[in-house]
Amino acid sequence: MNFKTMTLVAACVVIPTLGQAQTTPTADKPAVVMPDQANPSAPVKGENSFTQEQAKSRMEEAGFTNVMGLTLDDEGVWHAAGEKDGAPVMIKMDYQGNITSG
Repeated sequence: MNFKTMTLVAACVVIPTLGQAQTTPTADKPAVVMPDQANPSAPVKGENSFTQEQAKSRMEEAGFTNVMGLTLDDEGVWHAAGEKDGAPVMIKMDYQGNITSG
């Protein structure tokens, strides 16, 4: 084989693999959920970086009132008591910012 043929063969092998190296994998779980998104498996366990004030503010922004008694459990979920539409509820917020009540 001559030099030109070897170079052509090498280029045919290397060039397609360069495109594969540029592909970015998608994340399975976002770090923080946006207010218009819902996670059906919430609350999600994980290391929570929200402060107590941040958790309370997000709960209030979600429409809860009289939010009190916030505690962070060992699974990274904030728990609080509050009201929604005048009815008492228990509120949970995970490390992604997913808020659930019941």
